[in-house]
Amino acid sequence: MSSSIGKNYTVDVFGESHSAAIGVVIGGVPAGTEIDRGRINAFLERRRPSAGVHSTARRETDEIEILSGVLDGRATGAPLAAIIRNADTRSSDYGLLKSVMRPSHSDYAASVKYGGYNDYRGGGQFSGRLTAPLCIAGSIALDLLQKRGIEVTAYLAAIGSVHAPSYKEYGAKVADILTETKREELRLSALPFLDASYTKAAEDEIKAARSAGDSVGGIIECVVTGLPVGVGEPLYDSLEGVLSKVLFSIPAVKGVEFGSGFNIAEMRGSVANDRMYFESGAVKTRTNHNGGITGGISNGMPVTFRVAVKPVPSIAIEQDTVDIAAKKDTKLAIGGRHDACIAPRAVPVIEAAAACVLYDLM
Repeated sequence: MSSSIGKNYTVDVFGESHSAAIGVVIGGVPAGTEIDRGRINAFLERRRPSAGVHSTARRETDEIEILSGVLDGRATGAPLAAIIRNADTRSSDYGLLKSVMRPSHSDYAASVKYGGYNDYRGGGQFSGRLTAPLCIAGSIALDLLQKRGIEVTAYLAAIGSVHAPSYKEYGAKVADILTETKREELRLSALPFLDASYTKAAEDEIKAARSAGDSVGGIIECVVTGLPVGVGEPLYDSLEGVLSKVLFSIPAVKGVEFGSGFNIAEMRGSVANDRMYFESGAVKTRTNHNGGITGGISNGMPVTFRVAVKPVPSIAIEQDTVDIAAKKDTKLAIGGRHDACIAPRAVPVIEAAAACVLYDLM
């Protein structure tokens, strides 16, 4: 299992969905950095299941225990190790799934790869549960970036067929919208849209899917402001490349695009080119179709990207599948406790992943 990212700010996650605990070992936290458990727990709270219509009923306290690397509330410079103990697992819900494969889950591919020894309970090491330790590392990285004037803000752009205005519509002016007040509003919202008027329609979309025993996906956008020019390394550690690698490690992410993304292919160069000008001595561009990245490195404009999150594959509707022990076709309707839409809980995970990459590259 490839469980490590980073060269300077290293993040190693471990554990499975139903193991005793999940955790992270973080290297590269500067000695003396304040490690605010309250701040980390507040960040984890955004990822936890909630009482909302979209969320699983599994109770996850997600209280962190710091094992090493911190003394009197500050990093010592040694690797920082932290765990979160798993609770309310109900592993019995997964007994049947040792041989009956869940469509669109990792079950079949993992069973073949690991010879049937993989932990199938809750998806094991493939579970979205492993995003919690990533959020611990991301919370610390976000704090370190903010001290340099860099903000990483993710929010919902779509839930199913409900599409709110995107940074593509706002263009280079999206940075002006993301004031500290707006960022705090997004952090406190269960369905964080830039335009809150889309919340009701999104709730209705999720309720309709849940009522039908189904699920729904979504799109998350992320905007990074304050990033200096030159972050990223050509050729194979380009800013887009490293971000994409880590973003695709988040379960359920099936697409990533930067700036205007695939739409840029429809434009002519005269439209797609981000024309440059001076403002108060700083070089800026009138549009931001390249998403703040050219040549694989940041160019000083806001870094913008979108992430497509697929519908949760655990649904109550009966589906065709296979029983690999009996070697026969079968049917499966998945019970237990599952999210009707994972996108809202993935918003802070996207911020965490981006923050870890950006701080590492800086």
